[in-house]
Amino acid sequence: MRQIEIYDTTLRDGAQTEEIAFSVEDKLRITAKLDELGVHYIEGGWPGANPKDIDYFKKVKKLKLKKSKIVAFGSTHRPKHKVHEDTLIKALLDSKAKIITIYGKTWDFHVKEALKIPLDENLDIIHNSVAYLKKHVEKVIFDAEHFFDGYKSNPKFAIKCLLAAESAGADCIVLCDTNGGSLPIEVKNIVSNVGKSIRKPLGIHAHNDSDCAVANSVVAIESGASQVQGTINGLGERCGNANLCSVIPNLQIKRGMRCISPEQLRRLRDVSRFVNEIANLRHFKRQPFVGDSAFAHKAGMHVSAVRKKPETYEHLRPELVGNSQRVLISDLAGKSNILRKAEEFGIRLDPDSPQLQDIVTSLKNLENEGFQFEAAEASFELLMKKSLGLHKRFFDLIGFRVIVEKREGDEEPINEVTIMVKVGGRTEHTAATGNGPVNAIDNALRKALDKFYPELKNIKLHDYKVRVLTAGIGTAAKVRVLIESGDETKRWGTVGVSENIIEASYQALVDSIEYKLLKDGR
Repeated sequence: MRQIEIYDTTLRDGAQTEEIAFSVEDKLRITAKLDELGVHYIEGGWPGANPKDIDYFKKVKKLKLKKSKIVAFGSTHRPKHKVHEDTLIKALLDSKAKIITIYGKTWDFHVKEALKIPLDENLDIIHNSVAYLKKHVEKVIFDAEHFFDGYKSNPKFAIKCLLAAESAGADCIVLCDTNGGSLPIEVKNIVSNVGKSIRKPLGIHAHNDSDCAVANSVVAIESGASQVQGTINGLGERCGNANLCSVIPNLQIKRGMRCISPEQLRRLRDVSRFVNEIANLRHFKRQPFVGDSAFAHKAGMHVSAVRKKPETYEHLRPELVGNSQRVLISDLAGKSNILRKAEEFGIRLDPDSPQLQDIVTSLKNLENEGFQFEAAEASFELLMKKSLGLHKRFFDLIGFRVIVEKREGDEEPINEVTIMVKVGGRTEHTAATGNGPVNAIDNALRKALDKFYPELKNIKLHDYKVRVLTAGIGTAAKVRVLIESGDETKRWGTVGVSENIIEASYQALVDSIEYKLLKDGR
């Protein structure tokens, strides 16, 4: 079986999507999830471009990745700069990444109009940059920017650019459809022709401006490329990049090539939804392979057919990519996913037990209210344990009051919370302030509980996101709050939903505390 390298650039190219801004913590969580998926390379960002990416490369070293290798991205050295003195090159090496990807111009139009240098000088820049980096790191990948447009404009020069990178020691040469305007027939012919001149492994990096990025990626692999670059859910600048959630199953299931293991492939839907949750994006229901509607059936004739033979209206078994068949306006979905999650959580759950149906019903009711558990698995684990009688009640809320006081127009508001809880037969009444009302609730709740559960002092609130669920009614809308918490060994996500943002936040905070206590064996 032919092995294909999967190169994910969600954290760099995907972060350029309009309305997306990943924090360092977001990027680290996505990195861990991509490693679980089994992608070979994770492009972490551009060291030196911004403080966030510098911080990421420092912190990512602490992650114990099982499969993925972290890649730093940057450009060839600048004209009129010596390669060993260029601050952009130095920043790449300072990241301590063992693999570096650099892009260089391969379209004569760009060399003449953007760089305004002779074509031969551009070849020297490519060669010098690759050769210098190759002396300091394990692997150098050369991204041939605007290659397909360059090849169509001046094929001899475009090939010379690739040969310059190859002769300098590039380990892989990636052909980029940077403007996303190429069609599959063009990609097929060009990649096949390039393969006659270049001996090093080829890759494909396709943008989706003509809605052909997935097709172009598959065709490029069929034509000899062995590495495919893309993003989860096709995130990226303008119209996005090749969607790995479609590229991977097309190559592995349809074309019989090995990208990741079958077990990892079954996590594809979970990873897709996880990244959307972290990016604070709505899930695209009709997304191929991983969308809610990808294997949903409503028409009576279709439902009758797929219940007898699923392949009558399904191009593959949804379980292969972690999805499930759905018969709309019915309860025939969800059990397999819940059984799989129960196994992950170490919970024994009989497929024929009535509790399983209770969990399915609870899940459907909560989802109808606006809950989503893809990036809040701690809340889902608690839901399952409550349904199975495995949950322990650690405290009861008697009540809390939130006071937000604005005294002067140019001063920050004062946020104060008083709270009363009952643990066993003891009542604790206390108060705390915070940077905002949610932080104040968090502080007050933990202050009230820490004498009973001192381990709660170790919890840190890493991230907090709010999404409006009901559009069109302004500040009266229902909201979903997603919280990421962690201690010295693990991080976990919890969720709350309400028309009241304080109540939604409280729900998520309580789940976070209860999960911590259960995890610690309380």
